[in-house]
Amino acid sequence: MNASERLRPAVFLDRDGVLNRIVLREGKAASPRAVDELEIEPDAPSTLAALKAAGYLLLVVTNQPDVRRGLMSVETLEALHARLADALPLDEIAACMHDNADGCACRKPKPGLVLDLAERHGVDLGRSWLIGDQDRDVACGKAAGCSTILLGRDYNSGTDTAADQVVETLSQSLAYILRAI
Repeated sequence: MNASERLRPAVFLDRDGVLNRIVLREGKAASPRAVDELEIEPDAPSTLAALKAAGYLLLVVTNQPDVRRGLMSVETLEALHARLADALPLDEIAACMHDNADGCACRKPKPGLVLDLAERHGVDLGRSWLIGDQDRDVACGKAAGCSTILLGRDYNSGTDTAADQVVETLSQSLAYILRAI
C-alpha cells in the first residue's frame, strides 16, 4: 500500500449557513454570537451521519472574525463549537478568528485551515469535498485541491459560481459526494 492509499477522504464544511442557520442582523446574513442563537440545520445530523458511514472525515473550517472585532469572546466561540460537536458527528472544528486586514493564511478564501487539517488528519484532498455557502468557501476548496459544492442561498451568487455543484440543501450534496466514492 502506498502513502496515497492510506490517506482518507474528507468533507470540509463551512459552519454558518451550512451546519447551522445564519442569523439576520440589520437585514444581513451573520454568524451566531451566542449559544442560544445557534440553530442546527434540520438535515445536518442525517447528512453527516451518512457521510461518516461512507468513510469520510468531517472537518469544519469557519471564519469567525467577530472574535477579532471584539463582538464575541473566544469562550463563546468555544461554547458554540462544543454545542455543534455535541449535536453532529464532527472530527474537528477549526476556526480562523482573524479579520480581513490581518493578512493571515487561514482566513478563507485562503486554504490554510484546510491544508492544516489535511496534514494533521491524513486527508487525500483529491478525493475530498468542501461544502460552503459563499464564494470564498468555493475558492478555498479549489485552492486546496478539493471538489466543491455551493449551497444556494438568497445572499450568495447561486449558480454564478466556480463550484463543481450547486444544491439547495446540505442533504442534496450526498448524491454528488457518494457517487464519487
